[in-house]
Amino acid sequence: MNRIAAIFAVIVACSSSAFAQQRPLLTEDPEPIGAGRVLIEGGVNGEHDMTYPVSGLKGNLWRVPTIGVSVGISSIAELQIDGGYDYLTITSRNPNAPLASLVTVTGDAAHDWEDTVVATKIRVISEGNSRPAIGIRFATKLGNASVSSGMGSHTTDFYGSILIAKTVESIRVVGNIGGATLADPTAGYRQNDVLTYGLSFARALTQATEVVGEAYGRASVRSGEPFPGTESRGILKLGGRYTHGALRLDAAVYFGLTTIDPTIGFTTGFTYVFNAFTLP
Repeated sequence: MNRIAAIFAVIVACSSSAFAQQRPLLTEDPEPIGAGRVLIEGGVNGEHDMTYPVSGLKGNLWRVPTIGVSVGISSIAELQIDGGYDYLTITSRNPNAPLASLVTVTGDAAHDWEDTVVATKIRVISEGNSRPAIGIRFATKLGNASVSSGMGSHTTDFYGSILIAKTVESIRVVGNIGGATLADPTAGYRQNDVLTYGLSFARALTQATEVVGEAYGRASVRSGEPFPGTESRGILKLGGRYTHGALRLDAAVYFGLTTIDPTIGFTTGFTYVFNAFTLP
């Protein structure tokens, strides 16, 4: 490894520790933010042709703002809370959707708080010269978005993933693989178990800038048709990040990989990390 590549490797490794929840990426790095640290992130998402199969609504979606808070509860673990507020400009409705009759929105726009996700991430093995960092993450999606707005299903879902990451010269590669139990919003006694996946890269260009990208989503492995709201979904994303001290700015564009994902979208936002408290 030459001197420049070595410098980039140090930058990427330090970045992934301080900014472990890596906007604009969704693939989770196994490195936590650090004991006593707090990470705050926020941003704006815009999505074209977003589909809600449960309510039958389709339109252009704005998430303003997206909000995330992570708290380093030890040197190897962190607590994460993510959510935001959604605004949908409705372009079409499917009256035959399972819960279409429960939607009370009569105009051409809908809005609601999106489902909140509460998660815990734990690093199990730290990264070494010849081994990757390995972690685990467990998450619960709360069903706080309302059915009447057409943007929620009032279901609670559970996720579990194995997280793997390795820095090779100036590139950090992160992979996630796991599963999720998604409740059927039309019948509370049924569920669909899906495979979740993510693969991302972050390529350092200078001491402050990176190019990032990922493929991220879930795949229904049920033998029959997936229940509404539990279908396979995925995105392909490409973007960049600029870091200055404890602040990171980011932007990315992304494309849907299924017919119910947005055809195109973008996100831009910030991440800020600070030392909040000292653990005994």
